[in-house]
Amino acid sequence: MLLEAIYHRARLNWSYAYDRNTLHIRLRTGHNDMEQVSAIIGDKYAWEHTARTLPMRRFASDALFDYWQVEVQPPYRRLRYGFELEKDGERLWMTERGFETNLPEHPLEFFDFPFLHSADMFEAPAWVKDAVFYQIFPERFANGDPTISPKNVEPWGGEPTPVNFFGGDLQGVLDHLDHLNRLGVNAIYFTPLFEASTNHKYNTADYLAIDPHFGTNEKLKELVDACHARGIRVILDAVFNHSGLDFPFFKDVMKHGEASRYADWFHVREWPLRIEDGIPTYETFAFEPIMPKLNTEHPEVKAYLLEVARYWVQEIGIDGWRLDVANEVDHRFWREFRETVKAIKPDAYILGEVWHDSIMWLQGDQFDAVMNYPFTNSVLDFAVHGKLDSLGFAGEIGRLFMAYSQSVTEAAFNLLGSHDTPRLLSVCHGDVRRMKLAVLLLLTYPGVPCIYYGDEIGLEGGYDPGCRKCMEWDEERQNRDLLDFYTRIITLRKTHPALRSIHWRVVHAAEEDASLVIERSDDSGHERFRLLINAGETSQLLQLPVPEGAFWRDAYSGEALVSGDLKLDVAVEGLGYRLLKLEVR
Repeated sequence: MLLEAIYHRARLNWSYAYDRNTLHIRLRTGHNDMEQVSAIIGDKYAWEHTARTLPMRRFASDALFDYWQVEVQPPYRRLRYGFELEKDGERLWMTERGFETNLPEHPLEFFDFPFLHSADMFEAPAWVKDAVFYQIFPERFANGDPTISPKNVEPWGGEPTPVNFFGGDLQGVLDHLDHLNRLGVNAIYFTPLFEASTNHKYNTADYLAIDPHFGTNEKLKELVDACHARGIRVILDAVFNHSGLDFPFFKDVMKHGEASRYADWFHVREWPLRIEDGIPTYETFAFEPIMPKLNTEHPEVKAYLLEVARYWVQEIGIDGWRLDVANEVDHRFWREFRETVKAIKPDAYILGEVWHDSIMWLQGDQFDAVMNYPFTNSVLDFAVHGKLDSLGFAGEIGRLFMAYSQSVTEAAFNLLGSHDTPRLLSVCHGDVRRMKLAVLLLLTYPGVPCIYYGDEIGLEGGYDPGCRKCMEWDEERQNRDLLDFYTRIITLRKTHPALRSIHWRVVHAAEEDASLVIERSDDSGHERFRLLINAGETSQLLQLPVPEGAFWRDAYSGEALVSGDLKLDVAVEGLGYRLLKLEVR
């Protein structure tokens, strides 16, 4: 046994409350090192009557490790537990004290889950598990009211620069809600809408006012109500890490310096405020002088921002927040932010922008999700760049499944691109085939998929500002085949619970092999799909089992694939895919 590979610790993603009655317990072992892993569980106050052994299942793997899980419903909402490890006739026990050659007799040596408190649970809104998000960069989506456009507005569809304007606004979004309904999305994530001088609006001047070039607070209320009438949720971008130079409180600091009563609202390293060798003497976002960092530990700053959080949820009716640069704001602030928002709307979705391991924000007291860029990177490295073979991709996804609790994975915000990254089609160097493979993986994966506006009709562009082009509304210039692809896959996802469930299993993956087979099933196991992906250039023949009395049907084309045997050979062309559903004769 590879003892050095075996790992468990109480809490975090290793033992946690999945719901009000169920605990999930996990253990890591070396890859293919164990024949059987079991959990020994019982109530610490009634060990003799409750102790029992449960087999654990291997739910994920990567190149180095296997990850095991068991689901337990303790009758008294508390649990002591340890592990039994078996290999080649050898048996070993693991407790909080370490490894034992004999089963410990006393439960106090075991790991302890003291009590299952509902208040400590991670619990994301139920609706997000069925959501398909659409990200809108409002300045570039549609110009619906030219009378409020900036004076220097340019003709729609021109070349974007970091500083130009094309007049996108809230009325433009209202005018095109039919497009979102036809596409099948049921949630919108807006980048910032609040008053600011730039086209991206990440340098807020007034957190309580919609930018006048976008509309008014009343116009946003009209839009939110119209979206809700169509079954579409709306979340806004909260830029609480930093403000803009035009923020009245920072303007006071610039005017009065250290004597300003708002001096402590910001992080000033040295007075007077100035820029030396390109570095401001006050803290900012990414050394940007126009984005001074807010002191969210200051009670007045905290009160102001929490009022902002309350206002837009309670008065306008938004359904949640995306939190910009969330990892640079203190945890205490985010805990109070969550309490403020959830007190008004318990099912509001709180999404943090964190690009790295985020477990400290995902313990049930801060965020419901983060933007899942690790997933983005894995999908692109497999389906687009060819940096990962199918085994490497399966391993990276296995690590992602283990990195967080199942509850977190079910609510994770999965994306392939955003206003901060190159356009997906450009990443694919214009190859729509590779783009479709990536999108298919996104839209059949557990969690909450998000589509960046315009990807569905083939917009291209590099990093900012290229990725912030105007939406193309001329159907003659849209990729209608790509739009049909998105629409049909979204429809399949919304129609079939198996395609959005947590049950994602690798059936085939191999070293130096670009072909991948994934099984998707619903909670009951009655609905089953197989996703066949060939990220290589040449055709592959992949074999599927055919249970007696059943056959496979292409979920996308409707074609029945019938075999007289208990196996079926399916040809998948280079850079192609098949999505097959098992049906009973």
